[in-house]
Amino acid sequence: MRKWRTLWPSLKRLLSYSAPYRIPLLQAMAMLWLAAGAEVAGPAIISYFIDHILPLKTFPALPIALLALGFIALLCLSASLRYFQALLFNRTALAVVQTLRTEVMDAALRQPLSTFDNQPVGQLISRVTNDTEVVKDLFVTVMATVLRCFALIGAMLVAMFALDWRMACVALVMFPAIAIVMMIYQHYSTPIVRRLRAYLADINDGFNEAISGMSIIQQFRQQRRFGDRLAEASEAHYQARMQTLRLEGFLLRPLLSLLSALILCGLLALFGFSPVGTVGVGVLYAFINYLGRLNEPLIELTSQQAMLQQAVVAGERIFELMDGDRQQYGGDNRPLASGRIDIRDLTFAYRADAPVLRRISLTVPSRRYRRAILSRWWGIPVAVKARWRIC
Repeated sequence: MRKWRTLWPSLKRLLSYSAPYRIPLLQAMAMLWLAAGAEVAGPAIISYFIDHILPLKTFPALPIALLALGFIALLCLSASLRYFQALLFNRTALAVVQTLRTEVMDAALRQPLSTFDNQPVGQLISRVTNDTEVVKDLFVTVMATVLRCFALIGAMLVAMFALDWRMACVALVMFPAIAIVMMIYQHYSTPIVRRLRAYLADINDGFNEAISGMSIIQQFRQQRRFGDRLAEASEAHYQARMQTLRLEGFLLRPLLSLLSALILCGLLALFGFSPVGTVGVGVLYAFINYLGRLNEPLIELTSQQAMLQQAVVAGERIFELMDGDRQQYGGDNRPLASGRIDIRDLTFAYRADAPVLRRISLTVPSRRYRRAILSRWWGIPVAVKARWRIC
């Protein structure tokens, strides 16, 4: 919970970029709920057929045809609504990411010059490209999946309580257990995700440095050293990624499938010990169907945590760049009266503990004075001297 409190400000700020697109998002959410209702109504129709049509000695053609047509119509309606809501979500998500990427690039262009001296260029490139791509997954994949899963779970719970409240209460037992699993997964996966983003930035920085300085690397035969450094960063990224896969493989699908199997055993036990006629076979079929469908959105919700955390961590890195200092300019915009430059006791350092220049004094005369000196000392014609630019 404490980690979520630290991640929430960045997540809230990322979600605020979708505020100008409220209407398309509300339309997509309405389509999601309608699609979930249509999908959930299908097993209810089959349950009605099992409990009310099958016990009859004869099979009336008209009710069976109406039930079949209703079932097919619900499936077509659900598929159509999901298609249109996916278009709305993706269009909105791409517009949001385009706005965010433009702001990140603008922030990178306004960074102080000292930032490019102290921070590797590859890390800046990673924030503009890779981190914004991960944030795109937040809007394109995570948001759509989470809203769809909540709509489907809500519709199935309503249908369960409408069919039989006792069996619905048995199915509700799995939600606290799943909440505990999600908290454990989030606790252990957050630091791994942070390391993943840092390792990826190191890889990008190494590639950028190697490609931009390839001539120097080959002249001094430093290929092996740079190759070893890139291999080390890649190996660290691989090991961190394997940690997340092992964590997902243990805490997500196997454990949630076990919980679903235990709930199914509870439903069968309730059906077996209930008085005859209290719980119909069709109702049991509907609950088994709902339980199988309920397992998938719960697994998707839990598995989306990894992508959500990567997006939030990427958002933190992006906002750190956007909220950083900007290049400052002096307020004196008067035209120069002379080109003379005087430097006295200049000390310069990329890092405070390692100065590069110490107490440098320098005088650069104006161009007119330099031209007179050149003409007097070396006899250079004025027409030639006019094309010189001495810094």
